[in-house]
Amino acid sequence: MYVFKQRLSKFLCYSFFVILAVICVVPVYMLLINSTRATPDINRGISLIPSDYLLTNWQSLNARGINFVRGLFNSSVLAFSTTALSVYFSLMTAYAIKVYNFKFKKQFFVFVVLMTMVPGQLYIIGFFRYVAVLNLLNSYIPLIVPSVAAAGTVFFAKQYFDAALMPELIQSARIDGASEFQIFNKIALPLAAPGAFTMGIFAFVGSWNSFLTPFMLLTDQNLYTLPLMMSQLNSDPFITDFGMVYTGMAFTLIPIIVVYALFSKRIVNGISLGSVKG
Repeated sequence: MYVFKQRLSKFLCYSFFVILAVICVVPVYMLLINSTRATPDINRGISLIPSDYLLTNWQSLNARGINFVRGLFNSSVLAFSTTALSVYFSLMTAYAIKVYNFKFKKQFFVFVVLMTMVPGQLYIIGFFRYVAVLNLLNSYIPLIVPSVAAAGTVFFAKQYFDAALMPELIQSARIDGASEFQIFNKIALPLAAPGAFTMGIFAFVGSWNSFLTPFMLLTDQNLYTLPLMMSQLNSDPFITDFGMVYTGMAFTLIPIIVVYALFSKRIVNGISLGSVKG
């Protein structure tokens, strides 16, 4: 009876995860399939088999005058810059919370946790007015610099350091004469590498897919990211070339899939270690 219950539990567990995997994978698969189909075929219904209209859809995209190479470059600049700043300074903040004792330390961490619960849409108007006063519209500065204060990344990094960073290691480095920055850069950062990759992927995907803030701050089309360029494909309210739209969306999605495929193993390791406290 016990063996039967154990097998049933495993079966239900695996079935649940298979269903979740299908829910996540099917929309992406359909997006890639529809990028190879013509608009009349898409309007007729769902197909699981690729067609041969990918080149035609790509030519239609080029005919719209959208510079996808420029958009890819702009999105890459924003995503990689945001990711680097977010991960480094979030790890530094979490390291300070973990290692140092200062007044209102607990209150500060509670404030960080509370900030993770505040939707960005609540302060977007005030942020826009502040950027306008600083004369930073049509600039990447307000899209990159605020990433140094990523509350969610700080919270994850703090949990990770709680599991991976031993106080004795820090004390030994101080006794050996290492400075605080040397300890952080040469000891804490290498220890946090799996977690840093995890935080980096999440930050990269969030920045790559960001639409609302760049849409409000950027009006120069030479600065448009790929999501902003995708919004231009639906500019005609009466005629929409769905094959072209799906091809553009697939082009935008492919870099994310590649980055995730390259670092997925590190993500799993980072989450696993960060979820277990020593």
